[in-house]
Order: sequence, then structure tokens, then C-alpha cells
Amino acid sequence: MKNRIEELRKDRGMTQEELADRLEVSRQTIGSLENGRYNPSILLAFKIARCFEMAIEDVFQYEYEKEE
Repeated sequence: MKNRIEELRKDRGMTQEELADRLEVSRQTIGSLENGRYNPSILLAFKIARCFEMAIEDVFQYEYEKEE
């Protein structure tokens, strides 16, 4: 799953620490999300979307796997 967290955070002039504080997670969690090493729980995904005042689909994009 891809996400736009880093782009949206930077557009709003926020640091990883500031976003982490707003979401009540660690800065390391934000870094892992931005680097694609971690997919959030559905609850955290909704909190992130709400923080950016966007629909969840506008923050996260699921990549479909091609069937061979």
C-alpha cells in the first residue's frame, strides 16, 4: 500500500514529531509509515486522514497485484 503521508505532512509544514504528537504515536512510527515499512491499523489510517482533513482513499492507495 502506498501513502502520501510525507507529502501531506511537508505541505503543511509539520515535522514527523509534530504529526506523531497529534496522532499519539511515536516519531519512529511516522518514519516507518512514510517509508512504506509499516501499514497502519484501520483506526490509525482514519486518524491520519482526519488529521489532514481528507478521505482515507486520498491518503492511502492500495496497489492491486497482477494475476498471471
